[in-house]
Amino acid sequence: MAEPFKNFINAGTARHAAQHLRRAWRGFDAARFEALVCDGLDALEFKARALRWADALQATLPDDFDRACGVIETALAPPLALDADGEPVGLQGALHPQGIAGWALWGTGEWVARHGQPAPQRALACLHAITQRFTGEFAIRPFIAQQPDVVWPVLQRWAQDPSAHVRRLASEGSRPRLPWGLRLQLLVVDPAPTLPLLRVLQDDPSAYVRRSVANHLNDIAKDHPALVAGWVREHRVGANAQREALLRHASRSLIKAGHEDTLAAWGLSRGFAGEATVTVAPARVAVGGAVVIEAVLHARARHKQTLVVDYAVHHVKANGSTSPKVFKGWKLELAQDEVRTLRKTHSLREVTTRRLYPGRHRVELLVNGVAVAEAAFDLVT
Repeated sequence: MAEPFKNFINAGTARHAAQHLRRAWRGFDAARFEALVCDGLDALEFKARALRWADALQATLPDDFDRACGVIETALAPPLALDADGEPVGLQGALHPQGIAGWALWGTGEWVARHGQPAPQRALACLHAITQRFTGEFAIRPFIAQQPDVVWPVLQRWAQDPSAHVRRLASEGSRPRLPWGLRLQLLVVDPAPTLPLLRVLQDDPSAYVRRSVANHLNDIAKDHPALVAGWVREHRVGANAQREALLRHASRSLIKAGHEDTLAAWGLSRGFAGEATVTVAPARVAVGGAVVIEAVLHARARHKQTLVVDYAVHHVKANGSTSPKVFKGWKLELAQDEVRTLRKTHSLREVTTRRLYPGRHRVELLVNGVAVAEAAFDLVT
């Protein structure tokens, strides 16, 4: 199983951060900071560890917010590098020898969010620095919710910032439904304030930024599907390969759901004219193993069909109920009377974000968002 995220905030992380905060300000009580972070740390989950970190900073940084932000900024590592595609070359759980970076900065951003509301411009400047070493996407959200008139002009500037980390924050921090983040209910209701940012950023040279825009649009699609279908139709005109990929990723939930306007924007029809079967083997498998999903499609239409074929696994939950998760499958074209066999190996290894429970798991085959066949397998421990 993957290393739990919570373990990235540990005693070693606290010791490393304390050393660099002490380097930035000789008055910093490193021993007290470490003790406050580490007291009962093993019993805490990830977010609770980040909140504990923020508490420890509040107890040990200068009382003056501007001065405290200066200490944090001086203690930071250099900005994380980007590769040729504009993707961050991250440290993950490693410690940067030149300063604070990575997961330690989640709790640091929480401290900024808690104490920076009276000085939002100074707080945002600190997040501008933090996001180049980790991310400020969680910490900026209380400012968007409580002081939108201050934040939106800043985000508009950040959408043109030289740093891809900062440009990404303009999109990622303002997502209506960011996982793990404060839900921005006003943007759930009306996402209009973010749309000018997305127009600027959807052709960004960094894949890191463009992926955020796609995820942002996918968030909007959950509440305003027609808006995103219209966006796809408008912005596919003259689109290069990078923008096409972004728009397809932004459409993924709507395509999986069989949203007719979105399917039409991609030249797809709802459902499938033909017969389909799906099988899963083996019929009984242990957690950590894998199954092979095999689908057979036999087209019956008198014309070529463009199809997006996905599959949904109905995972058994701890209480015995099930919850579906849709996985990407294939995109293909079928001629009249063509028969196509598709195979995919589906891993049943647990990951950080998903725990697997034993029981009968249904598998549905989805063609252009419509369930056309199903099978099942038994998961055992």
